[in-house]
Amino acid sequence: MTLASPAPAAFQITVQPSGRAFSARADETLLSAAIQQGVGLPYGCKDGACGSCKCKKISGEVQHGEHQAKALSADEEAAGWVLTCCAHAHSDVVLESRQVTDESAVPIKRMPVRVTALAQKSHDVMQVTLQLPANDSFRYHAGQYIEFILRDGARRAYSMANAPHTQGATPGVELHIRHMPGGRFTDHVFGAMKPKEILRVEGPFGSFYLREDAHKPIVLLASGTGFAPIKALIEQLQHLGSQRPVSLYWGGRRPQDLYLDDWVQARVAEMPQLRYVPVVSNALPEDGWTGRTGFVHQAVLDDFADLSGHQVYACGAPIVVDSARSAYCASRGLPAEEFFADAFTSEADKHGG
Repeated sequence: MTLASPAPAAFQITVQPSGRAFSARADETLLSAAIQQGVGLPYGCKDGACGSCKCKKISGEVQHGEHQAKALSADEEAAGWVLTCCAHAHSDVVLESRQVTDESAVPIKRMPVRVTALAQKSHDVMQVTLQLPANDSFRYHAGQYIEFILRDGARRAYSMANAPHTQGATPGVELHIRHMPGGRFTDHVFGAMKPKEILRVEGPFGSFYLREDAHKPIVLLASGTGFAPIKALIEQLQHLGSQRPVSLYWGGRRPQDLYLDDWVQARVAEMPQLRYVPVVSNALPEDGWTGRTGFVHQAVLDDFADLSGHQVYACGAPIVVDSARSAYCASRGLPAEEFFADAFTSEADKHGG
């Protein structure tokens, strides 16, 4: 007679200061358990590469799986920091994460979607519109993302570029997909993909969304297609009739990388509280660029001596997000809990290549 293996022990995980709690078995990550139980811990890549899910451990024992040192260094781990996407509980645990609220408790769904439109916005950016099932409501917060589930189970994540209120009579989401040559999914998007194609997606994911209960002025920082969720935030602010001052800094290598510049200019004309600063880092003489140059996160430092009373929402390449976080908090007084970020981590980034 063979005895069944005992089920893995479940531990109580509490998140302060919200007081939210969930249970986690030793064989699942803290983040996976939290998502399944509707507790919105912050996260990005879910693969130990970006550090977005890092939070402080107040008490308890965890063991980390594989992760990159840039996401959690040995010194940080020794000081009690935890990467929830690859940490397993070995006792009851108390975490501190000021981003956890009831706001994130939106149900995660898996569903088929139909490609309804493809519009190439620059040499390497495709605007893809997906039709959602008409008989099924899809709730999300502006700034969150969905994941495509490929045939072999691999996943690709993209932020939704339209705010939830735009669903209306024809439920759908807009994505901005950048071509990564040799990338199996983006090669397909820029090659064989046609309208009416059916794909599978799951979402919404992510803790990058507008904190509507705050009244502080906002700095929006985007690099490249990191503009997609920022666009959704702008739509949400306009829909809410928000009067919060908003400064948008959008960076690209060349002027054509600011692929929806006309859209932003139109919003500026409608929203007196919106200020727009496009920044180009590698303009060529033939571009005729007369605007700001250099690194986009540096432009914010040049314009703001003090960010202590602001919120910052940053999205784009990990180096831009990380540079902004460290500089704004260290030299401009931005409270760490008022920096909200979504680093766009590619498959190459995740695997260190």
